[in-house]
Amino acid sequence: MSRKNRAPLRDRVAKAAEGVLAARHSVSAIDILIRIGWLDPGAVERWRRGQIDCLEEALQVNPLRISEALQLFQSWATARGLLATPTTYVDRTPQRRALRFSRSGHAEIEASYRTHWVSPELSETKRERLAEKASRAPELVVVQPLNREWTCHRCGGTGDLLMMETPGPACLRCVGLDDLEFLPAGDAKLTRRVSLTSLSSCMRTCSGVGSSCTP
Repeated sequence: MSRKNRAPLRDRVAKAAEGVLAARHSVSAIDILIRIGWLDPGAVERWRRGQIDCLEEALQVNPLRISEALQLFQSWATARGLLATPTTYVDRTPQRRALRFSRSGHAEIEASYRTHWVSPELSETKRERLAEKASRAPELVVVQPLNREWTCHRCGGTGDLLMMETPGPACLRCVGLDDLEFLPAGDAKLTRRVSLTSLSSCMRTCSGVGSSCTP
């Protein structure tokens, strides 16, 4: 579709926001950017893994247009009477570093990205549950490689399991996860109990099969 025939940005933002809100009872700036086609979900995942310095690096859009979209979204949410809920974003690494959204790192811009807008029709308990889920740190993922001839990019060692980092695979000792014990897939109760009581946990992946690991 040519720019001439494309719907105004205000309408595109509103349509995207309405769709997400109807499905989830809350909506975020990332949801909007994905829905209007400016942000690839795969890029969001790479950003969450710490492989992209800031989210705006994945947006091939003029910064002024990004700012306009964020302002339109906030105006739409305010007009709808949605409740602003600050949300924590940390990366999918053992360090759990705070993720950065904007190139500038300006506090106001960062806050506009981090704010989720929640339906006031939800009960307080459900709103709190949504906020807790949105701020929950993403689960770590370790890989059981099919090819055992791999080398840790940090120490030059190897092992049965690895974690992918931007420079390459890293062994669990180097990322500080070598004290984990692995639970086979199939016992959902045990997995849930361990996840609730452990300070750190992760998912193991191998040929599409997942299981949990915990200290």
